[in-house]
Amino acid sequence: MSNSALLVVDVQTALIKEHPYNEEKVIGNIKRLISVARDSNKEVIYVRHDDGIGEELEYGNDGWQVYSEIAPNKNEKVFEKKYNSAFFKTGLNEYLETKKIDTIILTGLQTEYCIDATLKSAFDNGYKVIIPEQTNTTFDNEYLSGQKLYEFYNYKIWNNRFAKVISVDEVSKVLLG
Repeated sequence: MSNSALLVVDVQTALIKEHPYNEEKVIGNIKRLISVARDSNKEVIYVRHDDGIGEELEYGNDGWQVYSEIAPNKNEKVFEKKYNSAFFKTGLNEYLETKKIDTIILTGLQTEYCIDATLKSAFDNGYKVIIPEQTNTTFDNEYLSGQKLYEFYNYKIWNNRFAKVISVDEVSKVLLG
């Protein structure tokens, strides 16, 4: 039987205010999974990105805060990061090991940056990774829309290679199990 944790990466006020692809659905699905995880006594772990002094995601700024609709409870762990991967120089891996977590349910922003790097680091560290559908998002760029980036990474790059991409309903069952 697996010991899973819900990881919420970089769902920060400044990023949500920029209106990423499918934001309402993504936030709603993350909220739902947080609720199920909490009700099932599963760990909900947050990660916040710090871009440094003078940036929108500067440590302590309003934009750096976890988005209010999914804010952590006082007893929930929050890791700070300065790099794309939530594992690089954060202590996350060591923490997960102490909790005997072997399965990560990964959600957050941005699909092609921090979610991709975190997913591949989790995979490299031997974790089973589950990506709930419509719980990660990103922005349009000069090459692809946010929707195309989401679809490409979730269904072409990640699914059945680095992770299982499954419905929120299926993930809820994993959390309840």
